[in-house]
Amino acid sequence: MSVTDSVRAPGRELGEGLLPGLWRASAARSSVELKSFFRNRQSLVFTLFFPVILLVVFGAIFDGKVEGTQTDFRQVFMAGIVAAGVMSTAFSGLAINIAIERDTGLISRLAMTPMPKPAYFIGKLVKVVVTTVVETVLLLGIAVTAFGLPWPSTAHRWFTLAWVLTLGTVTCALAGIAYSAAIPNSRSAAAIVTPVFMVLQFISGVFYPFHQLPEWMQNTAALFPVKWMAQGFRSVFLPDGFTVVEPAGGWELGRIALVLGLWAVGGLLLTALTFGWRNARVR
Repeated sequence: MSVTDSVRAPGRELGEGLLPGLWRASAARSSVELKSFFRNRQSLVFTLFFPVILLVVFGAIFDGKVEGTQTDFRQVFMAGIVAAGVMSTAFSGLAINIAIERDTGLISRLAMTPMPKPAYFIGKLVKVVVTTVVETVLLLGIAVTAFGLPWPSTAHRWFTLAWVLTLGTVTCALAGIAYSAAIPNSRSAAAIVTPVFMVLQFISGVFYPFHQLPEWMQNTAALFPVKWMAQGFRSVFLPDGFTVVEPAGGWELGRIALVLGLWAVGGLLLTALTFGWRNARVR
């Protein structure tokens, strides 16, 4: 090998080998994540089907128009439950899953392999995106066929559905990864994650029209992404006349994008600062 070749070889490896290696590792991790999720009955029931069960139960109970509008209350609830479904798969399920993998030593063992570390997070994100899309399709299918929720009526509403779902999923996933640092072990994971998930649903307008909640609840909910996702989905499925009871008098799509984007950046920074590879216990 010439001197020139020996100097250029490292550059070739970095330029030509790094990205293909990352893509291969990411594809392999994504496949493992998806197979593990769909083969785990507990994950399917408590993460994927829990919002579906809530939709069926509460959709059968709720009836009547929202006060001050001509909108069926079930349509408002079903727009909110889609946001809850995103949080269920992207935040709750992911945070608990990472806590289990940390407690069992899987994360520590993966850190000692040649796998590029970003592949671990890409695999998690692919799993979350796929499961969120599957759950959203299930929720919308049931809502439309069983309870009369209208499909988005314009191309603009379909586009809004796509970007709110995508940005909301990424935001909740990054928040879930960051929040997993607060979970000391797998035994306490559900107890630490579930209350946050349930409280945010109640104060974010999922089970009750947001404008009818106490002002302090509205202000608290506005600090978190679930409220903004629910508002974005309301803009997709509800008539524009419903904005008369929205606290701001409009859908605020720009603010929704801004808040979700800030949460995504914050979750990414917190993950970079708090996620541990070497400190997980190997059993």
